[in-house]
Amino acid sequence: MASLILYMSMSLDGFIAGPDDRKGQELGQGGFRLFDWLDDRMGDGPNGQVYREAMATRAVVSGRRTFELAGRWQGDHHDGVPIFVLTHHVEEGDVPPGSARFVTDVGECAERARAAAGDGAVLVHGAGAAQALLRSGELDEMEIHLVPVLLGEGRRLFDSLGADRIELESVRVLQGHNVTHLRYRLRR
Repeated sequence: MASLILYMSMSLDGFIAGPDDRKGQELGQGGFRLFDWLDDRMGDGPNGQVYREAMATRAVVSGRRTFELAGRWQGDHHDGVPIFVLTHHVEEGDVPPGSARFVTDVGECAERARAAAGDGAVLVHGAGAAQALLRSGELDEMEIHLVPVLLGEGRRLFDSLGADRIELESVRVLQGHNVTHLRYRLRR
């Protein structure tokens, strides 16, 4: 069965976007700093390895906000893989482009993404989707790209999880240029 893996760049103080993230400023003020490590994504080092792993995933689960801020990826996140957009509501007549599909139920979204990925992995994007999948017990792993910067404010990755403790197991640590890649498996 396919694993759902969150891939997320995050500042040392827990932000995945700077303040005022919106259309035209998708990662907020200063938020693009979180992706400087991608300049090294084509190399043979840890940054290249992690990037290639993410691009080898066979389906994508995204939160609606991330999907919209990313311009709906023009219907193709990478290599035409199916995109399942977790959302609270779908406007009648709103048909996402390409292989993207809106899904309103967390369990159904995870099930459809796993089925589409087959024996591959599912890439998860967005704080809202990550939190919903964590709360429902559907997220399997997290690859956090920890960037050595303090943004001070913005959008936090783990803001709305609730009071329940979630245990993680460290799977690997890769030191890349301007980033530390931390892979965790969720303990059930």
